[in-house]
Amino acid sequence: MTPQHRYVVVEGVIGAGKTTIASRLASSLPGSRLVLERFEDNPFLEPFYREHERYAFQVQMFFLLSRYRQQVELAQYDLFSGMLISDYAFEKDEIFARLILNDKEFALYRQVAEALHPTVPRPDLIVFLRRSVDRLMDNIARRARPYERAMEREYVEHLCDSYTRFFSLYKAAPVLVVDADEFDFVENDDHFEALRTRILSMPTTGVHHFSSSQSFDPFTE
Repeated sequence: MTPQHRYVVVEGVIGAGKTTIASRLASSLPGSRLVLERFEDNPFLEPFYREHERYAFQVQMFFLLSRYRQQVELAQYDLFSGMLISDYAFEKDEIFARLILNDKEFALYRQVAEALHPTVPRPDLIVFLRRSVDRLMDNIARRARPYERAMEREYVEHLCDSYTRFFSLYKAAPVLVVDADEFDFVENDDHFEALRTRILSMPTTGVHHFSSSQSFDPFTE
């Protein structure tokens, strides 16, 4: 791994498998540190999935401030002593804010977020796990988290569209878009090793693609 890729973030929509892959990646790289999103600490998460409009602002602001506190802790980490592997990007918070907040709430959210962003460390590489809505819904149902039971398919579809737009235009770091439906990174060691090798050899700029085929794709160089 080159010094430009010391801070790697694995991202994806709910149910994409980002935590699993981030954990396995960190385990495979000696001396690396794993940082996981503390989403279960949010007391507004479960009621939000039942009553979106009523709890949208509370759940979003709690996430923003919680993620910020964690990012401040990361800023103290010496990246030259080992790699940092995380299962979320701080910037993705705005994806959810745009979807669930009304105009006035979003304007207030943006004021707070813009004041926090300058002190947040930026990743050196984003690994974006792209999955179909069907696969995401299956994964969400399989893990059976109580607060996700009321999650609607339409909401997941909007998330997929928003994530794809966001990371296709991301300029702060190189992005590796992974067609995750085509692989089994948990049970198939060859699949995981191929992904790991690609991550370690990633260029320092641009949006790139990891797929089982070489067919045309808007993300492909």
